[in-house]
Amino acid sequence: MRRLVLVALLAVFAPAVSAHAQSVMGTWLTASGKAQVKIDPCPDPASGPICGFIVGLIDPKGPDGVVVAPEVANDFRNENPAMRSRKVLGMPLIWGFKKTSDPNGYDGGQIYNGENGKTYSANISLQPDGTLRLRGYVGSPMFGETQIWTRMK
Repeated sequence: MRRLVLVALLAVFAPAVSAHAQSVMGTWLTASGKAQVKIDPCPDPASGPICGFIVGLIDPKGPDGVVVAPEVANDFRNENPAMRSRKVLGMPLIWGFKKTSDPNGYDGGQIYNGENGKTYSANISLQPDGTLRLRGYVGSPMFGETQIWTRMK
């Protein structure tokens, strides 16, 4: 009887877990290993189908280079002085994407780089090995940098 219940539960929940694992949705560790980004549907549909927000920081540093608690880390490198006091946790990192013909690909979006305070055009896609490929660029994707993010478990 217990096996039957276990099999039934797996049958119900396995497709949801599998679908999530085959999507860009989820929580990802950035290539630098310094931040965790949660990608979900955008809270405001005008921002596109997917948005990513910083949900975790690993040893963030303040303007003086000293490690600070994640909850007090500020966006001090932002090019816009008015944004330099905003908290990094919860900060939007990716937005404005459009779906491509690839079911797990998005293009025409923006990605914010907290390491230098700049925003870049970007595309994003789930790779066959389950990693996330992001390419940030200026002008053309030919002039950019690719990062590979790994899914958090």
